[in-house]
Amino acid sequence: MNTPVPILMYHAVSSVPNEATRALSVAPAAFAEQMALLDDLGFTPVNTVQLADSWRSGRPLPGRPVLVTFDDGYEGVHLHALPVLAKHGFAATLFVSTGWLRGSYDTGGALDTMLDWDQVRELADADVEIGGHSHTHPQLDQLTDEALWFEVLRCKEIIADELGTRPASFAYPYGYSSRRVRRTVREAGFAQSLAVGNRLANRRQGPYALQRVTVRRSTRIEEFERLVEGRAIARTFARDHALTKGYAMVRRARQIRRKATRSRV
Repeated sequence: MNTPVPILMYHAVSSVPNEATRALSVAPAAFAEQMALLDDLGFTPVNTVQLADSWRSGRPLPGRPVLVTFDDGYEGVHLHALPVLAKHGFAATLFVSTGWLRGSYDTGGALDTMLDWDQVRELADADVEIGGHSHTHPQLDQLTDEALWFEVLRCKEIIADELGTRPASFAYPYGYSSRRVRRTVREAGFAQSLAVGNRLANRRQGPYALQRVTVRRSTRIEEFERLVEGRAIARTFARDHALTKGYAMVRRARQIRRKATRSRV
């Protein structure tokens, strides 16, 4: 029941990413190779709802489960990733920042060419779960309560209006959360949420702090195989973990200063 599950975190899938998205993008050929490897190794992709429902209910997952997730909503997910997912019959989850997508809600903050809502609907129709990723992609744990509620609820409302169904899953922008953020996401009606962490997910993490592993442009196929097999993950992401711990102290200090400032006003 508590067998660890790899949750893969992708962003852009592009042959020619811009500088803002390059490091966290993957080439279409690399993505195709990675999905073919999952198929060859006998992995069965499930979406986020399926994983969380299984761990809540005790119902078994399929053999060798894995999650394929995409953050933000870059157009390459539709152009390049969707045909590959369809070829293998793979499920996936896309977490969209609603204020970044092309259309009437666009706030102008997107880093590269994004999906439009027709493309999001096509993805949803093709067995891709659509989840929330905030409205404008801020660091949620740094926001006031009012701004935090706006980011989470606005995202949920727009997805529900555009797709006709309320999203059940959420992913924290940048992977940052806190007890307050997780509580807000839960109270807003999301049933589960994903962080980053660069560790395999397991039931003990709880439904609002499920960990993912990052797939980058620099991730070669040998490293990808080690990640999905759960081998040498700590060593692969040792530098990331060290940086995360250091930055967490900086962010905590910022929060304390903001609270102190507000209490004096």
